Amino acid sequence: MTITQPIFPHKGVESKIHNNPPWINTPCIVAESLSAAAGCEVFAKLDLLQPSGSFKSRGIGNFIWESAREFGSASRPLHFFSCSRGNAGIAAAMAARKTGQRATVVVPELTDVKLRARIEAAGAKVIVHGESLSQADRYARAAASASEGRIYVSPFDHEKIWQGNSTIIDEIVAQWEGPPPDAIVCSVGGGGLLNGIMLGLDRHGWMDSVTVLAVETDGADCLSQAVQAGEQVTLPKITSIAKSLGVTRVSSKTLDFFIQQPTLRSVVLDDAEAARACVRFANDEKMMVEPACGVSLAVCYNGILNELVPNFNRQSRVIVIVCGGSNIDLKTLQEYDMQYGSHSVGF
Repeated sequence: MTITQPIFPHKGVESKIHNNPPWINTPCIVAESLSAAAGCEVFAKLDLLQPSGSFKSRGIGNFIWESAREFGSASRPLHFFSCSRGNAGIAAAMAARKTGQRATVVVPELTDVKLRARIEAAGAKVIVHGESLSQADRYARAAASASEGRIYVSPFDHEKIWQGNSTIIDEIVAQWEGPPPDAIVCSVGGGGLLNGIMLGLDRHGWMDSVTVLAVETDGADCLSQAVQAGEQVTLPKITSIAKSLGVTRVSSKTLDFFIQQPTLRSVVLDDAEAARACVRFANDEKMMVEPACGVSLAVCYNGILNELVPNFNRQSRVIVIVCGGSNIDLKTLQEYDMQYGSHSVGF
């Protein structure tokens, strides 16, 4: 799939749809604090700089951008329906607005009011429904099927989403010097980011040489439990503070990758480690991320890379996907510091 040279199948669409996709190239920089803590050279791929504040601009953005090019026209605008706790909804709203389409985002009842407001400010209608993301998802699916011109947008489980997320590897390859990195660290919710990373690694011939650490928090660890069981596992509920990882069942494609690819490793850390990493990253690098991202940073801060990366040494080079997230602010970071203490064991 070509994502850099859009072809408009309908006359009149070009004026409504921007030639550029709804995400940007992001820097991949040496992170001194992470490197010092990890005992190797750590690079941070800064996808918190995406227009939506998270990597979701890539996958959700690509789905909407490609769908608008394929199905939209000036006389037939599309209406996208998605479910979200925040990040996917903001990305859907911004991508729909950029492509001249409509978006409705269904959020669970416990979604933070500020996040609802951000989704609305980005251009989408917000509907509050259900106690869980799965209930919101069922509502979004039903609403999308109600009439022609409506399209359902999965938060993570679609080939176009994975292809959009795979551009993160295209950029890393273009930014990288020397042999492939020893490892890439990424957070996993439903698996959309991980699937994109694996597709990108395969496209560039890096899949068999790069260890990929798929990191979850305890209480949102549907991938880890599925890997251990050797089959799909549905969590009864999400108990972690990392709500953006709060999917009760990982995509089938993600589990297939784990079954087929020996370079993949599952890592589960607790909420305290994720929260402390958010605090430390803000102090050290002056950037705010939510726990769903912080849990990947914690793998570097807590000194366990030497147990996870084959032949680990001071010359090892590791990339952490700083996937971002909108569910964070200074007040929340202060609360994390009070509750979990950045001075606690492991940090």
